[in-house]
Parts: sequence; structure tokens; C-alpha cells
Amino acid sequence: MLRFLLNRGGQALIAAFGVVTLVFFLQRLSGDATALLLPETATQADIDAMRVTLGLDRPLLIQYFAFLGDLARFDLGRSFVQNADVWDIVASRIPQTLQLATGALIVALVIGLPMGVVMAITRGTRISKVLMWLVLAFQAMPTFWSGIIMILVFGVWLRWLPSSGTGTLAHLIMPSIALGLLSLATYARITRAAILDELSKDYVRSARARGVRTGRLVSKHLLRNSLIPVISITALELSQLLAGAVIVETVFAWPGLGLLTVQSIASRDFLVVQAIVLMGAFVTIFANLAADILYSVVDPRVRLTGKS
Repeated sequence: MLRFLLNRGGQALIAAFGVVTLVFFLQRLSGDATALLLPETATQADIDAMRVTLGLDRPLLIQYFAFLGDLARFDLGRSFVQNADVWDIVASRIPQTLQLATGALIVALVIGLPMGVVMAITRGTRISKVLMWLVLAFQAMPTFWSGIIMILVFGVWLRWLPSSGTGTLAHLIMPSIALGLLSLATYARITRAAILDELSKDYVRSARARGVRTGRLVSKHLLRNSLIPVISITALELSQLLAGAVIVETVFAWPGLGLLTVQSIASRDFLVVQAIVLMGAFVTIFANLAADILYSVVDPRVRLTGKS
């Protein structure tokens, strides 16, 4: 167990170090950051002064090690656009994005998993075909389009839900559904495939021959044995939710990291954008690490070893 944790933890740290290095050098290779911050009328003296302020006048390797040192102290720099610490700006938006991502994940799991189970159990029937068409529709539907349609129907025509903003559970419903539809479709398809694979195994046929009811078979055996691919896809879906939040938060004016990303790009606040990119990468890396560890908890057939 310890060997496995050290092995996977080391891989996660190497991946995180690679992301940090890539972000740093890509940012420097993409052009002079002072051109993003200063107006076109800026003089050469203004440009030189800004380069000194940002530390861009130093050799590249010195900048790189200083960047690593700042990250180790959780110092993400100071935004010249908002005149505030980048960490304070980003941290103030994290709770809203976590709230939205949690709501979307609940929508995806609570609806997607049962849909997948029903599609597998009723394979070949009309119910299964109708559910499959719904899944395909959810997967093909652009997030911004589903959000706009919900705003038009439930916010403008019926006036059941607020069209934008935050603060109450009613504000969370439409953004969570819009963000969770794609993940819902993914969970339904993965669960269906996993259940169908389990249904073809000998222990299921033996259980059915002994008269075990379908409901008990699903709850006691099939779901547990089918959770490995679901856990794997959850780690990937967290990244998908963070990416989709950019669109959903913009459509619903939800004050989270997604809306902050759009606003920061528009205002050329590259330090804030850099911080959000790094945060998204770290979440993805360590979510996959957590998924690896959870495998043995869900399925005792999986043994944690130090091997990759």
C-alpha cells in the first residue's frame, strides 16, 4: 500500500512539475507580457519600467526559479489590472465554482447512473431505446445552447427560476443542469457498458439460476463491480466540469472561476489566467491520483501495488 502511494504520488508530483514548467515557458514564448498590459501609446521608458516591475528584465532561468519559489509559497503574484493579489482574486471565486461543479456532478450521478442501469437491464426494449436517444441528445447539445434555452423557457416565459446571479438554491438549478448534461450522458453510457459486461459473466447467470431478483442482483453485485470505470471517468469529468464552467458561468452570469477567466482574458490580466490554468491542471492531476487510490476500496479484486 505504502509503495503504491509513493509511486502514484511521485507520478503526480512529476506531472504537476511538468505543467508548471510548460505554463511558464509557453507564457514567455508567446510574447512580451508588457505588450498586454500597456496601451499602444506607451513609450519605451514605460515598457522598460514595466519589464523591471514584472521581473522580465532578468535572465529566463532566474525568472523560472523565482517563479517556482513563489509557487512554493503560494504567491501567485499581484494583478496590475485589479491591483490585488492574484490568490485573493482567485480564492474569492473558488466557492462559487465548487458549488456549481458539485451541483452539476449531483445532476450527472443521480440521473446518469440510474439511466445507465435501466438501459442495460432493459436492453433491446423501447424504454432502452428512448433513454439512449435522450443520452445522445444530451451529449450532442452545446452547453451554451441548453443554457440559453432554459433561460428562455424557465426564466423568461414561465418565470419559475432566476435567469442569472447567485445566492439561493433556485439560482443554482439551471446552471447545474446545463453544466451537468454532458457528464450525465457520459455516466449513462459508461454505466450501461459496465453493467452489460457484468451481465455476461458466470456469477450473474448462476445468481439468476438460483432465483435472485434483478433488483437485488443490481444493488448487491452489479453496481459495485461496475464502479471502476465510473470512478475513472469521474476524475476526467472534474476537468470537463471546470472547462464547461467557463461557458455556463458566462451564460448565467455566475461569479465563479469560469466568468473570472473570461473577464481576465478580456482585460489582459494574464497573471490571473495563469493561476486559473495551473489550478485546473492540479485539480485534474490529483483527482486522477484519488481515483487510483479508490479503486481497491470499490473493488477488492484490485490490489494496490507499486507497479504502474
